[in-house]
Amino acid sequence: MAKLKLGALEDDKPVKLAVELSAALHRDLIAYAEILGRESGKAVEPAKLVAPMIERFMATDREFSKLRHAARSRPQPAGSAPPKDG
Repeated sequence: MAKLKLGALEDDKPVKLAVELSAALHRDLIAYAEILGRESGKAVEPAKLVAPMIERFMATDREFSKLRHAARSRPQPAGSAPPKDG
C-alpha cells in the first residue's frame, strides 16, 4: 500500500471557497483522488481533497506554527478579540 500524505477524509461542515487551479494542478488532483480511491476502496471526489491538503500543509509548516503561537501568546489590547481558529 502507498504511503500518501492524506488519509481518510473527515466529514466536517464545509465552508464554500472558490479557487482557480492550473490545468496541470487539476490533473494532478484528479490523479491523486484516483490513487487515494484505489487505496481506500472508496471513490474520492478531487475537490474534497483540497481542504485536507491545505490543512496538512499548514499543520506541517513549522514557521507558520511558530508565528501563530507567538501571536496567540502576545497580550491583546483592551477591547480586541483574540485570534479565532478556523
